Amino acid sequence: MDTQIKPKNKKTKKMLLWGIPAVILMAVILMNATRKKQVNLKKDTISIREVTKGDFEDVILFNSTVEPKTSVLVNVIQGGSVSEIFVESGQIIKKGTPLLKVYNPNAELNYLTQETAMVEQINNLRNLRVNIKNQQLSLDQQLLSIDNDFRNADRQYKLDSTLYKKEVIAKNDYQKTQQEYSFQKERSGVIKKSVFNEKKSRDNQLARINTSLSNMEKSLELLYKNKENFVVKAPVDGLLSSFNPILGESYNQGQPIGKMDVLDGYKLVAKVDEYYNSKLQEGISGTVALNSKNYEVKLSKVFSEIVGGQFKLELNFKQDSLSNDVKRGMSLKTKVFLSSKTEALLLSKGLFYQSTNGAWVFVLNSDNKAVKRNIKIGRENPFYYEVLEGLQVGDKVITSSYDDYKDVEEINIE
Repeated sequence: MDTQIKPKNKKTKKMLLWGIPAVILMAVILMNATRKKQVNLKKDTISIREVTKGDFEDVILFNSTVEPKTSVLVNVIQGGSVSEIFVESGQIIKKGTPLLKVYNPNAELNYLTQETAMVEQINNLRNLRVNIKNQQLSLDQQLLSIDNDFRNADRQYKLDSTLYKKEVIAKNDYQKTQQEYSFQKERSGVIKKSVFNEKKSRDNQLARINTSLSNMEKSLELLYKNKENFVVKAPVDGLLSSFNPILGESYNQGQPIGKMDVLDGYKLVAKVDEYYNSKLQEGISGTVALNSKNYEVKLSKVFSEIVGGQFKLELNFKQDSLSNDVKRGMSLKTKVFLSSKTEALLLSKGLFYQSTNGAWVFVLNSDNKAVKRNIKIGRENPFYYEVLEGLQVGDKVITSSYDDYKDVEEINIE
């Protein structure tokens, strides 16, 4: 009799067929999930710096340009075309030295017309003043004559009064003398009063004429000075710069044609990133290096206006006298101190900061591996970051860019 063979459990076989790969896959996924992400890098492709302890200088470095401490613009006072040029740019000029001459026929004709009119008015006023003085002289002469007549009448009256009392002259003669005395007395009083009032009026008129003459003469003098404005002169002593006129070139009134750099010293002018706008204040000290020598400077002026992400500032040299090597237009490396030196943990600056914003870094251990570590950075200067937390002296940090491995947790250094 044949023995019946029982078939195997197909369900169990199917579970084993699918379960073993699933377990293996889960194990692989779990291993990958728990294993740290790593990357291998060659040592010569990265930058490694050691954390040190030293003096931290809170400074700003920038380039500044040497400019004269005082500059005065040279403007064309009377517009016109250039007819003569007397000097060249770069010369040391004394105040009042002619620089160039402009030609403007319309302005010259206008000046001539005004001058003629003013001279005519001045002559008319002078003639009027002479006439008034002559009239005044005539009145004075009349007054003397009237006064003389009154004196004669008064003397005759006194004499006849004595003679009449002694009955030497007739009554009729005495009465005539008395009448003449009364007439001359009354006449003298009336005329003196009239002459006084008229003289007062003429004195006022003469005063007004004299004032008008003075004003006209001042106007004429000013006109003569304005005629001299066809010649542009140096406003101060100094070095003439930016002066490049061309014969025949036209300039408008008030248009600048150059500068006079007063030789009273130099200043430094610079444009600095707007990031430092709130940190820089007038009075802050700094230094500039020139020919292996440092010169002390002081921030004298800060312009708060931001243009193109930068603002302007000016610095003055502290020394009364500078080296002859300092020249206008030179570009000097300038260092400005925001605070005094303090001891701190120092980490060299690098591109890692742009990748992490200073929140973490890769720190090397003894196994040639670099692992992530959270840190805290304080101040910075052109060379170092101030480390507040997360690092200690001797730690070695990768300071090159992390952009290609931001998500990596460990770096194997080969």
